[in-house]
Formats: sequence, structure tokens, C-alpha cells
Amino acid sequence: MRIPFSRVRCDGNELAYVSDVLASGWLTTASRAMELEQRFAAAVGARFACAVNSCTAALHLALEAIGVGPGDEVLVPTMTFTATAEVVRYLGADPVFLDVEYGTSLLTPSIVSAAIAQHPRAKALMVVHYGGQAAAMLSGPEKGILEICRDHGIRVVEDAAHAFPASDQGRPVGALGDVTCFSFYANKTITTAEGGMLVTDDEGLATRARTMRLHGIDRDIWDRFTSSGAAWEYDVVAPGYKYNMSDLNAAVGLAQLERADVFRDARERCATYYLERLKGLAGLDLPRLRVPMSEHAWHLFAVTLTEGACVSRNRFIDMMFERGIGTSVHYKPLHRMTYYRERYGLSPDSFPNAETLWRGCVSLPLYASLSEGEIDEVCRAVENILNGGG
Repeated sequence: MRIPFSRVRCDGNELAYVSDVLASGWLTTASRAMELEQRFAAAVGARFACAVNSCTAALHLALEAIGVGPGDEVLVPTMTFTATAEVVRYLGADPVFLDVEYGTSLLTPSIVSAAIAQHPRAKALMVVHYGGQAAAMLSGPEKGILEICRDHGIRVVEDAAHAFPASDQGRPVGALGDVTCFSFYANKTITTAEGGMLVTDDEGLATRARTMRLHGIDRDIWDRFTSSGAAWEYDVVAPGYKYNMSDLNAAVGLAQLERADVFRDARERCATYYLERLKGLAGLDLPRLRVPMSEHAWHLFAVTLTEGACVSRNRFIDMMFERGIGTSVHYKPLHRMTYYRERYGLSPDSFPNAETLWRGCVSLPLYASLSEGEIDEVCRAVENILNGGG
């Protein structure tokens, strides 16, 4: 694969910071994880941060902390990765799947309002900032998603796996809803190899998440071994989970965080090239922007092949592969997944926008180390295929 879909860039202080952790003799959750929490919270304008081993863990902790439990309903967009919905099931609650806006793959205030009217018992909303673009969280001329939910007593958990650093009306994602969850998986905008972060301004939610991330123990291990008194003494106050982040992972994350804005700017450069080069190409819809370019994290560049395209989406992907170019699909909507479809009796007819997106969506390579020559090669391949090239 000459141009892979994703390529990790670890050419900063990653190796030095990992070496420091190895030399320290303390490899699990300790000072480096705490430092990453502090620095990340500051970066997104949140009061509290809780480092965990995945965004999935963060989402689970977030729903548990706000009190979601058996029989509750949680509103979830269908155009997302399964983690957004599966954590609802972890707690015995039921996801209620929503269609999304064509062109952005985002929930909108009107979609959320209609869903609340149909499901007045909903306890929480999961907002996915698809591709790195924030949904319309804040109010402007019309009510934003947050105000709508607060009017109805609905808690808001943001799935920001794609959205660091991103913002809405100048406010960073991470300083908007009740709880926000980020991913540091290997292909995300910054990485810890495996990892995630929960951020919130609510001290009670932060305390609960920190307790539940490590077996429901009332003292974290670093506190126990750096404080005076009996290191072995602790209490279990709830049946928690094993979701902590190691210092090895946090060391990588600290190095990545130092260059997060540099990475974002490089991805914006790639996205700008795509938007200018591919505009007006027959059979192709480009992603729609609801925020300025500078407020977009640019994790994905997802295009949509229209019904007028000369090839199917699947054939397009095969032809790109034959040219040595990696692509991906974000996403096969959850209403099409066997478990959710059968358990909740879901029909594609209920999700017309997601269905249109699903039939044509393709994500092109987008990462900080993508060179101008590589972007040009991707664009020439897209143009050639959609102009009928074999």
C-alpha cells in the first residue's frame, strides 16, 4: 500500500518519555497519567479529566456516573461506531437510534427535538462529533442541542473520539456538555496506542468516574504509594471496572499532546487540498461544513458517491486499493448491524439520510504526514475512477 489509509506520526518526544517511564521502574498508572490528565483538561478547558484505557471505557464510565441504568432510554445516532451504543447495553439501558443529517453525518437540533418528542422518557443523549466536526451544541439564532436537552432534563454525553482539537462557536469540545469522551486509539488525532479520556466540569461525576475506573477502590494506587500511612489500606465502595491508563501509554500521549495543534493544522492543509481539488467532480459529494475550517479537528475526510457515480462505492474502494491507496468506510450504520436490528426491530426506512450516506460513504487518507504529492496522487485516482478510468 503506497498510501495507507492511516499513518501514525511519533517523531517527537515519544521515545524519550517512554524511556523515562521504563527507567523509573513504575509502569502503570502514576505521575505521567496524572500529568496527561492535567494537561489535557487545560487543553480543552475542562476542570477535571480522567485517563482511561479507551474511549469505550470513558463512555461507559460517563453513562454510569450520570445514573443510566436498566430500563432507561438513551438517544444515539445510528451513524457511529458500535461503542457508542454498546455501552448503553452494558448498563441494561436501551439505545434509541436516530437518523443524522446528510452531508455532515451529525445530529442536529431539529433531529434531537423530534426524538425527545417521540421518546419523552429518554434519560440521556449521546452526541457524536463525526469526523472531527462539532455538532450544533450551542445556541445561536436557534436553540442548540445542549439547551434543548436541558429544557427536558436530559443529560448530554459527547462522543468526541474524532474531535480533538475541535470547537463550536469558539468553545472547545470538552467544555460543552455534561461529560465528554475522547479516543487516543492508534489512528486518532493524537494517540497513546490504546487509551481515552473523560472530561467534565462536574466534580461529582469526575469523582465517580475515577473511583469506578479502578475496581471501585476509594484510593488510586499512586496516591496509596506516595502518601504517608498504610499503602495497603483502601476500601471498595462500588463494584468498579479495570479501565485505568498506564504511565507508558500516558508518556506517548504527553508527547503527542505537545504537537496536537501542529498535527491539526497539517490535517487542515490536506482537507483544504481535497476540497479545492475535488469540488464539482461528477458523482461525488464532499463533506459539508457547519463550522469554520479552523474549528474542525479533521480526523476524517468522508466523501459520498452519489447515485450518479459511474461505479458503486464498493467497486470504488477496490479500484483505489488496486492503485495502492487505502480507504475506509465510516460507518455501516448501527441499525444495519445484526444485534441492534434484531433486538430493536429496526428498519432502514426509518433512517433515510444514514441509508443514503451508507450506500456511498468513503473516507480518504487524512493524516499529518500525508505529503502534497500523496494527496495529489489520491485526487488523481479519485478523478480517474469517477471519470470512467479502468
